Amino acid sequence: MSTSTALPTGDVIVQNLPWRWSVQGKIFLIGGLGFMFDAWDVTLNGVLIPLLSAEWGLAPAQAAWIGTSNLIGMAVGAFMWGTIADRIGRKVAFTATLLIFSLFTVLGALSPDIVWFCVFRFLAGFGLGGCVPVDYALVGEFTPRRQRGRVLTAMDGWWPVGAALCGFVSALLVGAFADWRLPMLVMVLPALLVFWVRRGVPESPLFLVHHGRAEEARTVIDDLVHRTGAERTAYRLPRPQDAPRLSMGSWGEQLKAVWRFDWKVTGVAWALFFSILMVYYLALTWMPRILIGAGFAEYRAFLTTAGMAAAGLLGVVVAALLVERVGRKAILAVSAPLSALTLVVVAWTVDVPAAAVGWLLVYGFLVQMAIPVLYAYVSELYPTELRGSGFGWASTFSRVGAGLGPLVFAAWLWPGLGLAASFALAAGLVVLAVVWMAVSAPETRQRTLD
Repeated sequence: MSTSTALPTGDVIVQNLPWRWSVQGKIFLIGGLGFMFDAWDVTLNGVLIPLLSAEWGLAPAQAAWIGTSNLIGMAVGAFMWGTIADRIGRKVAFTATLLIFSLFTVLGALSPDIVWFCVFRFLAGFGLGGCVPVDYALVGEFTPRRQRGRVLTAMDGWWPVGAALCGFVSALLVGAFADWRLPMLVMVLPALLVFWVRRGVPESPLFLVHHGRAEEARTVIDDLVHRTGAERTAYRLPRPQDAPRLSMGSWGEQLKAVWRFDWKVTGVAWALFFSILMVYYLALTWMPRILIGAGFAEYRAFLTTAGMAAAGLLGVVVAALLVERVGRKAILAVSAPLSALTLVVVAWTVDVPAAAVGWLLVYGFLVQMAIPVLYAYVSELYPTELRGSGFGWASTFSRVGAGLGPLVFAAWLWPGLGLAASFALAAGLVVLAVVWMAVSAPETRQRTLD
């Protein structure tokens, strides 16, 4: 073996660096803020449904398109931006997603009717849909291996922050001004600020290595070593991977590559994303309307939903503390089915306000134990050249379920089966996905990326 081939590779150097809040922590914070806006925007669908139903006289099946158009836009954005990130860079996608979201959110607030509103919500969702796969790919590739599971799990702590902010701010604005446009517009200025800050984040060295940009990769790696205070050691850069040009056909090729990599792993990733997030988005989209129908005042329904999201922050903390000790699969196997079953209990107790609120807090805690671990787990299942697109395609599949699920729920399941049975049906899908994970997918705790 030659001396050069005995040297560690540059990506191994990055993954073994010490954690520094001024270096990797800064990227975690900047990436997390974009994730926060994703949560804020999705939660806003639940606020807008009762408000626009009253404004434009919408039936439940019509009102469901408010959330469906936004989430389908996120589904398209998730796979397109994930593939863009794998082709032309994490940084470009990392920066552009929030700018597109901000533009079409403003246009949505100026919509004259439900049709234009749904068009602009779709386009805003397209921009924001790239945040989750791109942010997880970028943050994961800068994070040292020893802290990666905990950091990627903690990324989801931004979600309950964004969801809770949406509920509290919406309750305040709607209560004071009775205008559905203000909760939309209030997001835009901070989103633009985060867009500007993101421009200073470096490109992922793992991406640069895989695309043959050796000089840039060495510059980034050497800078990381210097700023973290790590011991300087010699390293080599592996041979670059083939990187086909971005085109319409490349998305299809990337989808094929994701399935060729390991069909069982991809199937598990898609099943977990679809079932767990469909249950979550069902609650997030329709819970304000359910609570208002049970006699809650609008502001109280929004505050209750905000409290549900805020309880999730504790769930994220618990998941982050446990994920490196007990592993990703064990946490998912327990928290995901229990969160779905808790919604059934909420449906049984919705006419008893104190009980319903209590069970919703339990639900918020449990579901936010599951979701961050799910994100960390799936992002670790794929190699660098497929990480953005593998996560992005799984996220796309979940957004399709999350978009169509509330529509089917409002139009057929809830009226036909009742609230509890509809939630129980969704819970059954979660149980099936978790069983498939248990027998078909590996544990990724402490595993080296590539």
